[in-house]
Amino acid sequence: MPKVLFLTTSHSYNDDRIFYHQAKALRDNGYEVKICSLCTDYKGVMDGIEIESFAVLEESIGTKMETFRKVCLAFHPDCIIGSEPLAIVAVKKFVKEHKISCIYDVTEWYPSMSMLQKYRFPAKIFHALKFSLIQLYAGFLSTHFIFGERTKKFPLAYFFGFRKQIMLPYYPDYLYIKESVKQLDPNVIKLCYTGQISKDKGIDNFFNVIDRLRQKLPALQIRILIIGSTIQESDEFYFSSLLQKYTFDDIEIRKPTSFETFTEAFAEADLCFDLREINFENNHSLPIKLFYFMGAGKPVIYSDLKGIRKHMGELSFGSLVTPHDAEAISDIIIHYIRDPEFYHSHAVNARKEFKEKYNWELIKDSFVDFVKESIDQ
Repeated sequence: MPKVLFLTTSHSYNDDRIFYHQAKALRDNGYEVKICSLCTDYKGVMDGIEIESFAVLEESIGTKMETFRKVCLAFHPDCIIGSEPLAIVAVKKFVKEHKISCIYDVTEWYPSMSMLQKYRFPAKIFHALKFSLIQLYAGFLSTHFIFGERTKKFPLAYFFGFRKQIMLPYYPDYLYIKESVKQLDPNVIKLCYTGQISKDKGIDNFFNVIDRLRQKLPALQIRILIIGSTIQESDEFYFSSLLQKYTFDDIEIRKPTSFETFTEAFAEADLCFDLREINFENNHSLPIKLFYFMGAGKPVIYSDLKGIRKHMGELSFGSLVTPHDAEAISDIIIHYIRDPEFYHSHAVNARKEFKEKYNWELIKDSFVDFVKESIDQ
């Protein structure tokens, strides 16, 4: 039975991509699978997948690398799938000595803005260069690449174009999708924001749109659903100031839900939003939530990100917008309200496209085959 080891620093052991999709797909095809994360302490077996996770994310680089090495030596995998450069670098000796495949699954922009925000100019430039060189080194050590998004193929796919690679987007499995196509009530609308609550992710843009909408249609009952939380203390203060500024009448704020129940949590929403800022990092991202909104049958209003346009083109179930243009976005919402059939067509299109183009069943076998070929070569 081939053995596959997932290594990740910043993703949890039950990450939706790693655990619920990739690891389970390999398990179902007869592989022995183990996940090692550095986020939280946990040891056990979940759904036939071995987990060995450690809360050492704030420890030194040496400690983190040694943790990965010990797990690798004990498990003795035939293939390693790493989600970050540190994981790839940590097991380079084992990979070389045992001549196994080492797959770098590139899902995050590296270095991320969050990694650089603590540095001031000009130190920021130095560290950006340093982190970029580390990623190139990880690419050099890898034997294969998985890219979650076309816009994140640079620079690895260009420097190491001879490496075997596969595109594996973040499409959800049917198991984790609850369909909730709705008929729109022209007198009441429920607008939904999910995920990290911060200026960068567009919470102020979302509130500004709602404020503009209530000015244009004062008789409309607007219900607001927020599913998420702040991470930084500064975000908490910022969010509190926005709540005081806008004083919405009907707003519900829920803590993040479990992955398995995510689509159930926003089932009553009419429209789902992501109005994140269009900076370099965000612009090159393909937000995972988009596919869950689509699977549930929700029309969406998203920032006009290069990552979305390059992967999907124009949306048949929503709009790509300038996130600061509250005037235009509120007009889109009003169009839905005044034409419920148009709204319903977008809801049906979302579900239809999920079933025909953007679900895990369509790409699962290509992932399993890619891992198998990496082991067999």
